[in-house]
Amino acid sequence: MLVVDVGGSHVKLLASGEKERRRFSSGPDLRPEEMVEGALREAEGWRWDVVSLGIPTPVRRGKVIAEPVNLGEGWVEFDYDGAFGKPTKVVNDAVMQAIGSYEGGRMLFLGLGTGLGTAMIVEGAVEPLELGHLPFRKRTFEEYVSRTAREKHGHKKWKAAVFETVERLTGAMQPDYVVLGGGEAKELDELPPGCRLGANENAFVGGFRLWEPEWISRTESGVGDVAG
Repeated sequence: MLVVDVGGSHVKLLASGEKERRRFSSGPDLRPEEMVEGALREAEGWRWDVVSLGIPTPVRRGKVIAEPVNLGEGWVEFDYDGAFGKPTKVVNDAVMQAIGSYEGGRMLFLGLGTGLGTAMIVEGAVEPLELGHLPFRKRTFEEYVSRTAREKHGHKKWKAAVFETVERLTGAMQPDYVVLGGGEAKELDELPPGCRLGANENAFVGGFRLWEPEWISRTESGVGDVAG
């Protein structure tokens, strides 16, 4: 299995049986053909038969349904199976990391990074969410808790926004626990109540799980409603 985790600043990848992940830069102009070209280049020397691909945009039934906000264009109609030359499962990137973070019950996943990725898993059923774009204060949740917000407004204001975001979304979604993932989560010197720290590496765990028998039945009974 080859897992490709597409982020707003980097594309990260890892093959099953390998220990060291590889990555290359992405950015606001990255197009899907460039992503595949870079992934195949970085994966040279690895052996794999199937691909799990996480993209920071809504995905339904294995199909990208909207262009990513923080990347270039062309992702909606792109032929991922054909480009990789292998069977490819496409999911939302927060969904992939959420699956890798899941430990049972009702879990809310919040991915703090270039944007705010969100997903919910309830007793094994995965529901992709777009909570980051909901109105919050004068803008949206994403605009207050992203990497750009931390760099622009400073750590103290960013942390306060993260705590308030967790409080509001927890109140709405009623999870048993919250996992804070994404590259910015490690910048927190303390965690909001009811939260535990995730890890970007969990995206690879989630990508591998997508091809495991116990997860296939959960994701392919309604891929997109369940797995991205």
